[in-house]
Amino acid sequence: MDIEEIRACLPHRYPFLLVDRVTEMDFDNKTIKAYKNVTVNEPFFDGHFPGHSIMPGVLILESMAQVAGILSYQLQNKKASEGFLYYFAGADKVRFKQPVFPGDRLDHEAEFIECRHHLLKFKCRTLVNERVACVAEIMCVERQVNLD
Repeated sequence: MDIEEIRACLPHRYPFLLVDRVTEMDFDNKTIKAYKNVTVNEPFFDGHFPGHSIMPGVLILESMAQVAGILSYQLQNKKASEGFLYYFAGADKVRFKQPVFPGDRLDHEAEFIECRHHLLKFKCRTLVNERVACVAEIMCVERQVNLD
Protein backbone atom coordinates (compact mmCIF):
# COMPACT_ATOMS: atom_id res chain seq x y z
CA MET A 1 0.00 0.00 0.00
CA ASP A 2 1.31 3.43 -0.85
CA ILE A 3 0.52 6.57 1.16
CA GLU A 4 -2.72 7.27 -0.74
CA GLU A 5 -4.01 3.77 -0.04
CA ILE A 6 -3.01 4.16 3.61
CA ARG A 7 -4.91 7.47 3.79
CA ALA A 8 -7.95 5.75 2.29
CA CYS A 9 -7.71 3.11 5.02
CA LEU A 10 -6.75 5.05 8.16
CA PRO A 11 -8.53 8.16 9.44
CA HIS A 12 -5.25 9.73 10.67
CA ARG A 13 -3.73 12.79 8.98
CA TYR A 14 -0.62 14.95 9.36
CA PRO A 15 1.01 15.31 11.81
CA PHE A 16 -0.39 12.13 13.30
CA LEU A 17 -0.26 9.73 10.37
CA LEU A 18 2.75 7.62 11.33
CA VAL A 19 2.87 4.98 8.56
CA ASP A 20 4.50 5.69 5.19
CA ARG A 21 4.10 2.40 3.34
CA VAL A 22 2.82 -1.14 3.75
CA THR A 23 5.30 -3.54 2.19
CA GLU A 24 3.59 -6.85 2.87
CA MET A 25 0.24 -8.20 3.98
CA ASP A 26 -0.40 -11.92 4.39
CA PHE A 27 -4.10 -12.68 4.88
CA ASP A 28 -3.47 -16.41 5.47
CA ASN A 29 -1.10 -15.75 8.38
CA LYS A 30 -2.83 -12.48 9.35
CA THR A 31 0.39 -10.47 9.31
CA ILE A 32 1.53 -7.11 8.02
CA LYS A 33 4.83 -5.33 7.47
CA ALA A 34 5.08 -1.57 7.09
CA TYR A 35 7.48 1.27 7.71
CA LYS A 36 7.73 4.84 8.91
CA ASN A 37 10.61 7.07 7.87
CA VAL A 38 11.69 9.22 10.78
CA THR A 39 12.87 12.64 9.64
CA VAL A 40 14.40 15.53 11.55
CA ASN A 41 11.42 17.63 10.38
CA GLU A 42 9.00 15.76 12.69
CA PRO A 43 7.40 18.40 14.96
CA PHE A 44 8.05 16.44 18.18
CA PHE A 45 11.83 16.65 17.76
CA ASP A 46 11.77 20.37 18.64
CA GLY A 47 11.15 19.48 22.26
CA HIS A 48 12.29 15.85 22.61
CA PHE A 49 15.11 16.56 23.28
CA PRO A 50 16.80 19.80 22.11
CA GLY A 51 20.35 18.93 21.11
CA HIS A 52 19.70 15.17 21.38
CA SER A 53 16.66 14.29 19.27
CA ILE A 54 14.96 11.01 20.21
CA MET A 55 11.57 9.81 18.97
CA PRO A 56 9.14 9.55 21.91
CA GLY A 57 8.28 5.97 22.80
CA VAL A 58 4.57 6.71 22.84
CA LEU A 59 4.80 7.72 19.16
CA ILE A 60 6.62 4.49 18.32
CA LEU A 61 3.71 2.66 19.97
CA GLU A 62 1.19 4.81 18.10
CA SER A 63 2.92 3.99 14.82
CA MET A 64 2.75 0.27 15.70
CA ALA A 65 -0.94 0.65 16.57
CA GLN A 66 -1.65 2.33 13.22
CA VAL A 67 -0.05 -0.62 11.42
CA ALA A 68 -2.20 -2.98 13.50
CA GLY A 69 -5.18 -0.77 12.62
CA ILE A 70 -4.48 -1.14 8.90
CA LEU A 71 -4.41 -4.92 9.34
CA SER A 72 -7.68 -4.70 11.33
CA TYR A 73 -9.42 -2.80 8.55
CA GLN A 74 -8.17 -5.23 5.93
CA LEU A 75 -9.01 -8.41 7.87
CA GLN A 76 -12.47 -7.14 8.83
CA ASN A 77 -13.09 -5.66 5.35
CA LYS A 78 -14.19 -2.35 6.87
CA LYS A 79 -13.35 1.29 6.20
CA ALA A 80 -12.98 4.39 8.34
CA SER A 81 -14.94 6.29 5.69
CA GLU A 82 -17.91 4.02 6.48
CA GLY A 83 -17.83 4.99 10.15
CA PHE A 84 -15.67 2.19 11.54
CA LEU A 85 -12.79 3.21 13.78
CA TYR A 86 -10.19 1.14 15.56
CA TYR A 87 -9.13 2.91 18.73
CA PHE A 88 -5.80 2.16 20.35
CA ALA A 89 -7.07 0.45 23.51
CA GLY A 90 -3.92 -0.70 25.24
CA ALA A 91 -0.45 -2.17 25.13
CA ASP A 92 1.05 -5.01 27.13
CA LYS A 93 4.56 -6.40 27.35
CA VAL A 94 6.03 -3.14 25.99
CA ARG A 95 9.80 -3.01 25.84
CA PHE A 96 11.96 -0.33 24.26
CA LYS A 97 15.24 -1.89 23.24
CA GLN A 98 17.03 1.06 21.61
CA PRO A 99 16.37 4.74 20.93
CA VAL A 100 15.07 5.97 17.59
CA PHE A 101 16.79 8.98 16.00
CA PRO A 102 16.11 11.26 13.02
CA GLY A 103 17.08 9.41 9.85
CA ASP A 104 16.02 6.00 11.18
CA ARG A 105 13.36 3.88 9.55
CA LEU A 106 10.87 2.04 11.74
CA ASP A 107 10.21 -1.36 10.19
CA HIS A 108 7.00 -2.61 11.81
CA GLU A 109 5.69 -6.16 11.92
CA ALA A 110 2.30 -7.08 13.36
CA GLU A 111 0.52 -10.39 13.71
CA PHE A 112 -3.17 -10.74 14.57
CA ILE A 113 -3.60 -12.88 17.69
CA GLU A 114 -7.31 -12.83 18.55
CA CYS A 115 -10.58 -10.93 18.59
CA ARG A 116 -12.95 -10.93 21.55
CA HIS A 117 -15.99 -8.67 21.79
CA HIS A 118 -14.64 -6.16 19.24
CA LEU A 119 -11.22 -6.07 20.97
CA LEU A 120 -8.45 -7.11 18.58
CA LYS A 121 -5.02 -8.12 19.85
CA PHE A 122 -1.74 -8.07 17.92
CA LYS A 123 1.83 -9.14 18.57
CA CYS A 124 4.05 -6.34 17.25
CA ARG A 125 7.69 -5.48 16.92
CA THR A 126 9.64 -2.63 15.40
CA LEU A 127 13.10 -2.93 13.93
CA VAL A 128 15.64 -0.24 13.11
CA ASN A 129 18.54 -1.40 10.94
CA GLU A 130 17.45 -5.01 11.54
CA ARG A 131 17.75 -4.56 15.33
CA VAL A 132 14.71 -4.70 17.59
CA ALA A 133 13.78 -1.22 18.80
CA CYS A 134 10.43 -2.03 20.43
CA VAL A 135 8.12 -4.97 21.12
CA ALA A 136 4.54 -4.89 22.37
CA GLU A 137 1.17 -6.53 22.36
CA ILE A 138 -1.21 -3.92 20.95
CA MET A 139 -4.96 -3.90 21.48
CA CYS A 140 -7.46 -2.06 19.29
CA VAL A 141 -11.17 -1.79 19.88
CA GLU A 142 -13.65 -1.49 17.03
CA ARG A 143 -16.28 1.24 17.25
CA GLN A 144 -18.85 2.45 14.77
CA VAL A 145 -19.35 6.21 14.76
CA ASN A 146 -21.71 8.60 13.01
CA LEU A 147 -19.73 10.63 10.47
CA ASP A 148 -22.41 13.31 9.98
